[in-house]
Amino acid sequence: MNIRKWQKGLLASVLLVGLLAACTSGGGGTVTELKDEKTKATADEPGWKADMEPITFDWYLNFSWFPNKWGTDMTSKYVTQKTGVSVNFIVPAGNENEKLNTMLASGKLPDFVTLGWGEDAVKKMIEGKMVLPLNKLAEKYDPYLIKIADPAKMSWYRQTDGNVYGYPNASSSPQDYQKYGQNFVSNQTFMVRKDMYEAIGKPDMRTPEGFLKALQKVKEKFPEVNGQPLIPMGFHEFTDNGNYSFEDYLLNFLAIPHEKDGKLYDRRSDEEYIRWLKTFRQANEQGLIAKDIFIDKRPQMEEKVAQGRYFAMLYQRSDFATQQVMLYAKDPNSVYIAVDGPSNSKLDPPTLAGPGISGWTVTLISKTLISKDVKDKERAIEFLTYLISEEGNRDLYLGEQGKLWDTVNGKPAFKPEVQELLNKDRSAFDKKYGASFTFWMLMDTNMNLQWAPPSVEPYKQPEDWTKGKTKSFSQYDNIKPTGTSTEGIASGQIDKIWGKALPKLLLASSDEEFDQLFARFLEDRRKAGYDKVMAYQQKAYAENLKKIEEFTK
Repeated sequence: MNIRKWQKGLLASVLLVGLLAACTSGGGGTVTELKDEKTKATADEPGWKADMEPITFDWYLNFSWFPNKWGTDMTSKYVTQKTGVSVNFIVPAGNENEKLNTMLASGKLPDFVTLGWGEDAVKKMIEGKMVLPLNKLAEKYDPYLIKIADPAKMSWYRQTDGNVYGYPNASSSPQDYQKYGQNFVSNQTFMVRKDMYEAIGKPDMRTPEGFLKALQKVKEKFPEVNGQPLIPMGFHEFTDNGNYSFEDYLLNFLAIPHEKDGKLYDRRSDEEYIRWLKTFRQANEQGLIAKDIFIDKRPQMEEKVAQGRYFAMLYQRSDFATQQVMLYAKDPNSVYIAVDGPSNSKLDPPTLAGPGISGWTVTLISKTLISKDVKDKERAIEFLTYLISEEGNRDLYLGEQGKLWDTVNGKPAFKPEVQELLNKDRSAFDKKYGASFTFWMLMDTNMNLQWAPPSVEPYKQPEDWTKGKTKSFSQYDNIKPTGTSTEGIASGQIDKIWGKALPKLLLASSDEEFDQLFARFLEDRRKAGYDKVMAYQQKAYAENLKKIEEFTK
């Protein structure tokens, strides 16, 4: 069956039924409401163009590091002038989970909520009926959304009740891999400071022996950086649930499979993974891992990256792009470059996570809007439609034509002074211009390829290094149990068990102590309900395969 044709036919039927119901309803709304719906409920024209009166939405971002404000830069001012919509961003000052849980407990959420797609809170909001179904809002107020929304993404995020409550950013379907795959890059990188790496002879760091030797050599040669101790190895921050660097990043660098013969594989028990965890334990024993890594949060890490204090980092390259530009401006040789990092015994190339169908974050519209007037719900779905559309993506990526960009050789291009600031000082660019993914909440990274300028240093080398190594792991997304189900509670407990075990494993005084600690982790995990979690995930994985098969026909 051709799914796209089927969805278009279904959409036409739904809209026709919806319009007939609105016209014949005897008491479902006021005359004014019915008139508004009838005149605006069209799949041919975006609803936001019919109402550009000023309105402000509160928008919660579950990312404490997000620094930007709406309305202070040229791009967000332009969008507000064009649509009438202003945004008041709400960002947690400290722990994201504490802030989000407090809001969930209160039962009141800001108008829009953006958080990582895998967060437990996503399911809590849906199950608690705290967010509105986007498809229902679209049918009633702005069917243009259903026309432009990616059918694969809508299908992927459709819940068991048939509704879609969130829309992802940076999402790529299997079809997108066929169309754009050669351009896909991964954020997962092993980075080293270029000048230090070259000074110690560009060593091969793929094996435990070569890795430890390189760290030892660089510490001996560069014990200090501008009067401060060198940090030989950096990772993502440690949280209650573990550390990204020691989980998917390391597992993917070691090319450890997610499944074998159709059955999900326990990647954490893989001997290659254990071998490298013990390597990091040994690095700590030899004084090659600074105590900073166990306590530093992202702001402290960014400061130390800007100072060039790390030698190597198993890290998401985009997370310190601003600091890279600062280093590059001071000395191009002091930047961080991507090189071959930890590998399995066969030295297989890494299998890095490329963009997946789940994307990076998901944005939902709060049900709190129900207590407000119809216009708020209407304007909310219209603004979301605008943001995911090609026009909205272009506006937020390029800004206003003539002010930030012009057409050059038939293609949009930032003005020279805009491009120069983007390349030189990302933070200043965000504050002044606000374009190029400053406001990334609903960015379509595939759509933006048509406008993106060629990558330049210091971004280009790490991006190019990941090309050809990226894989789609969409089939493994959304299989983790969440919420208050037996499996969801067990999964949460196992995360906490791992979060406590990981630092102890790295700080173990010997491999024997490591083995004892790891055996205890496995037993604690078993008692917490690991078998139930795996059974749930296996079923969810099978359902994902079916879902992907359906929308790839």
